[in-house]
Amino acid sequence: MKLLKKEPGHKWEFENIGGSTRVKITSGKDIAHLYELDRKMWTVLSCPVKGLEICEKSLSYIDCDNDGKIHLDDIVSTANWITEALKNPDMLLKGDSAIDISEIDTETETGRKLYNSAKQILENLGKETTEISITDISDNSAIFAKTRFNGDGIITEASADTEEEKSAIAAAIATAGQATDRSGALGITAELIETFYKSLEEYAAWQDAAVSSPFGEQTETALSAYNALDAKVRDFFTRSRLAAFAPDSTSALDVQTSRIEAISAEDLNGKTAEIASYPIARITGKPEIDLSGPINPAWAADFQTLRSIAMDSGMTVLTENEWNAIGEKFSAYTAWKTAKAGSMVEVLGDGKIRELLTQNRKEALLNLVAKDSELKEEAENIELVGKFMYIYRDFYMLLRNFVTFQDFYNPDKNVRAVFQAGTLIIDQRACHLCINVADAAKHGIMAPSSGMYLLYCDCTTKTVPGVKQIVAAVTVGDIGDLSVGKNAIFYDTDGLDWDAVVTKIIENPISISQAFWSPYRRMAQTVENFINKSAAEKDAKIMAEANKKITEAPAAGGADAKPASQPFDIAKFAGIFAALGMALGMIGSFFVSLAKGFVALTWWQAILVFLGIILLISGPSMVMAWMKLRRRNLAPLLNANGWAINAAAKISIPFGATLTDIVKFPKLKLKDPYARKGIAMWAKWCISIGCIAVVCIILWLCNLLAWASLPSPFFKEKEVVIESAEAQAAEASAEEAEEASAEDTAIAE
Repeated sequence: MKLLKKEPGHKWEFENIGGSTRVKITSGKDIAHLYELDRKMWTVLSCPVKGLEICEKSLSYIDCDNDGKIHLDDIVSTANWITEALKNPDMLLKGDSAIDISEIDTETETGRKLYNSAKQILENLGKETTEISITDISDNSAIFAKTRFNGDGIITEASADTEEEKSAIAAAIATAGQATDRSGALGITAELIETFYKSLEEYAAWQDAAVSSPFGEQTETALSAYNALDAKVRDFFTRSRLAAFAPDSTSALDVQTSRIEAISAEDLNGKTAEIASYPIARITGKPEIDLSGPINPAWAADFQTLRSIAMDSGMTVLTENEWNAIGEKFSAYTAWKTAKAGSMVEVLGDGKIRELLTQNRKEALLNLVAKDSELKEEAENIELVGKFMYIYRDFYMLLRNFVTFQDFYNPDKNVRAVFQAGTLIIDQRACHLCINVADAAKHGIMAPSSGMYLLYCDCTTKTVPGVKQIVAAVTVGDIGDLSVGKNAIFYDTDGLDWDAVVTKIIENPISISQAFWSPYRRMAQTVENFINKSAAEKDAKIMAEANKKITEAPAAGGADAKPASQPFDIAKFAGIFAALGMALGMIGSFFVSLAKGFVALTWWQAILVFLGIILLISGPSMVMAWMKLRRRNLAPLLNANGWAINAAAKISIPFGATLTDIVKFPKLKLKDPYARKGIAMWAKWCISIGCIAVVCIILWLCNLLAWASLPSPFFKEKEVVIESAEAQAAEASAEEAEEASAEDTAIAE
């Protein structure tokens, strides 16, 4: 295979599809020689990894530089790698999710690594077959569940040789931290082992440096109470010194009665913070706390606890020096507690910590980590098998949508391109060309140049959070009831249904038949808008006049006075009447002349004139539609999604007909039970024939069927007069000719 790839001048096959000549990828040999293909011949130059209907994991493996896009170089590198690993690259065309490992080419370095790793995976899974599948390599936990070492630098209890090592690993996981092994079990790394034993040593050293507790088992309780009261007691002594210095300020430094009154009407249980802000005891100017006197209720419990543990029972007052002396008793103990180290292992208890230090399995655990790390390359090769399997299954699918657009132009409707997101059902049609919208703003700029009639939809479903935005192309049928806000259903490629609502429409011709009726539709819309506008203006004018009459004050002469009506001035309106009469006369003359001219035509001329009028109205629209339909191009929609399209992707009229399905009901004679009952069929025929006969008689009597040799009896006299006039004119012409001839003869003589 290596020799095959090095042969230059590979002969490519081509096809004309989608308005462009494209290379055909039909064999493994073509894939092996992609590096020779002229880059100008590729249909796509790059595409995004996300948002395509192909396994994203496969695309991430093909994206060699991990930049979120697949470029030509990524495709070529992947093609070289995958074909080098296979004995027969034609197997890539199958797109299977399983392969017999005997098909891997062990004559190449890549193939040997893949073969050995695939074989190891099958052994780890306990399979006796030689076929490996994506399912086999998708669960690392199953692959490494029965192995002690897997190359990730993490050891678990299963990696240990002795019970002491297992106990140390369990203790380290519980205290120092944990890491997840490839097998899925919790384990530790070398860094966690170092941290664990360092904490054990530091905690043991700290325990060895312990000082005696000043109050025995009650030391912690007393220290907690002292720390809670310290700031408040020192505040009391400061206030007392200030009150002694300025006796007049004593009441201001003491608790304010007004503050208590302000909260007295409320629930005092919720005012603990306010009460705690008052002094701890009443300020009298004496630098001492009367232990027999009242203590601030918010601090009374802590004060009583500290008094019962750290103060002599015979004490009646507490001075600042005595308070400081109590604090000195805690200083050594506090300093020792502050220097505490290795606290993460404290939960193990001093006995377990001493036991672990005595056993000292640190080096043994580090050796286990080293053994596990030695298998790093082998484990990575096992992951390499996963890369191989995903690329083996999906690479040819990507090529069919990258080098060519073979899937998009495939006559089989069941084959979809990787950018086709699903099907939109709307207005009795199924739109198969639906594309995910990655950037709505960019789409809004580029999409109109596609020449397609596009529906932008927001799609939601209960099973998937967020909103999916799609754009659907309508390539067959009429506009119908398509409008912004219309609801529809979108089915993605997995069959999941989404509620869709149209948010934006980009109008372009759908078909030539739709273009034929578009001028008349626009005329009707214009007339309708004009009528609605006129009606609205008149309605607004009437309402404004009515409001004006209601709100304005009546004229002088009393509340019931009415303005005098002005007499009708015929002279004022004479000009208007004359102008209207002239206009109506001209319009009437025009239509009369038009009718006379049309009547004067023969039947085939009338048909041609009628067709000419229709062609004059609809022809330009149809020609423009035909030109736009020929230029419909998919490339702008893909470019807006981050693709780099290198060749046009035309959507011709016949091909467009395959992208949208219109409903087709069977021809059945069905009776509508709610249909309005009418007259019998024979009566309808009689009425129709009678109406046609009446019309024909009227046309005959009006001499409008003279062209068919059916002259009206009322117009014969006129025809005779016309004929006699024509005869007299002919005789006069003959006499004039004879006179002229006689004069010429006389002159000649």
